[in-house]
Amino acid sequence: MADISRRLAIAALAPMAGTVVAAHLAGKSAAQAAGPDHYHHGPAHTAGSAHAGFRSGTNVDNAANGFHPTTLLRDFDRGKTSRLPGGRTLREWTLAAGEKNIEVAPGVTFPAWTYNGRVPGPTLRATEGDRLRITLVNDSSHPHTIHFHGVHAPEVDGVPGLGPGLIQPGGRTVYEFDALPFGLHPYHCHVSPLAAHIAKGLYGALLIDPKAGRPAADELVMVMNGFDTNFDRANELYAVNSIPFAYMAEPVRVKLGELIRVYLVNILEYDLINSFHVHGNFFDWYPTGTSLRPSEHTDTVMLCQGQRGILELRFGSRGRYMFHAHQSEFAELGWMGFFDVGSGAATQGGSYEGGL
Repeated sequence: MADISRRLAIAALAPMAGTVVAAHLAGKSAAQAAGPDHYHHGPAHTAGSAHAGFRSGTNVDNAANGFHPTTLLRDFDRGKTSRLPGGRTLREWTLAAGEKNIEVAPGVTFPAWTYNGRVPGPTLRATEGDRLRITLVNDSSHPHTIHFHGVHAPEVDGVPGLGPGLIQPGGRTVYEFDALPFGLHPYHCHVSPLAAHIAKGLYGALLIDPKAGRPAADELVMVMNGFDTNFDRANELYAVNSIPFAYMAEPVRVKLGELIRVYLVNILEYDLINSFHVHGNFFDWYPTGTSLRPSEHTDTVMLCQGQRGILELRFGSRGRYMFHAHQSEFAELGWMGFFDVGSGAATQGGSYEGGL
């Protein structure tokens, strides 16, 4: 059944991938190129159709979802800051666990579990040595936690049986610890069944900058994820920042010659390996982001679940450069996009000034 479901999804989505590529090369929108009858089959539960098909001739409704993949790229939440005795910075956030239907492909809704109404949750950003205070409010109908990768005491590890343990519906708790070590760390719910709680959407990224900082760059967050839309423990859709083909329909706009820094996290469930590959270029790779020296200069990296790292690159020529998972099936099911390299400046929220 899982193979059949994935094949149906590929049958529907793979032509869309080709359509998006062709449309961009021709200067047309994907919707214009696809036409009204493009989608006919797809993952099992679908809005407004008795035939498990994608909604025709439209795009995902990002406004209804409450988040936009382009905005998520450059959205860093530095929290509410104050000073502790002794001068250290205290950063505070509130993350609310909730339940929300999101559209993950045209006409395909998914009953997600979210932090602050989005998947992935907010990208929390701090500096090495800051004191972090995160309040979890459970507005859902299931018990949840937050487990942060990093260095901290067991009682704030966000697992059942330690500290506050499970946070029941209507409850709240506070996780407080120092921002250590510098680097890129995922956070996620740690309630059994763990795979289900993560796969439903309870995850995000914690970025801890080194005290000395990093060179100035256009910084992007890419959380590699997927969706098991028929709950058979196999993903039917794959993406970066949740929406398949989002960065083909709306390429990631960057500036010619500027240093690009991508914070890459693999949080994918139900598949053992994920990957990132860029066309026509190489990047410096910093595993976990805990060293200021790259481990290699490459164009492809492989990541197990929970692995992450920082990649840095510059583009020397204008044009569109594809990036995608180097598993063909993942790419055909949504995990692919373009960098659009021009001479204008990319800005917060994905707007762009200038052109090719």
